Amino acid sequence: MDLPYYHGPLTKQDCEALLLQEGVDGNFLLRDSESIPGVLCLCVSFKNFVYTYRISREKNGHYKIKTAKGTPEQLFPNLKELISKFEKPGQGLVVQLLKPIWRTRPCPPWRRSESKLDTVYENTDHDYVHVLP
Repeated sequence: MDLPYYHGPLTKQDCEALLLQEGVDGNFLLRDSESIPGVLCLCVSFKNFVYTYRISREKNGHYKIKTAKGTPEQLFPNLKELISKFEKPGQGLVVQLLKPIWRTRPCPPWRRSESKLDTVYENTDHDYVHVLP
């Protein structure tokens, strides 16, 4: 994954430290979920708290994210388009994405999201995604 704001297997604690160090709303990054293999987390800072939205990859290769209650489910052909959508206000996140936090170290050669996303969703009939505020 060639996105400078994708941090790979970053822990929740390290993620929070990165997003909250400037005290600015709208800082964001992508990381691998620690609890669900093959799922990505879109993490965004707002009022000194980090909100986490889980992103899954569908069998057809599209990405799915469920945001605020009542917001229609959305599919995106790639992660760049997903991020672009949420850089606009009022799209279902707690705050619009304003400033990407770029990784300063290379991701490990194995990237859990890339290597497991296809296999995790290849053998399942589940069609859901969880959102954690």
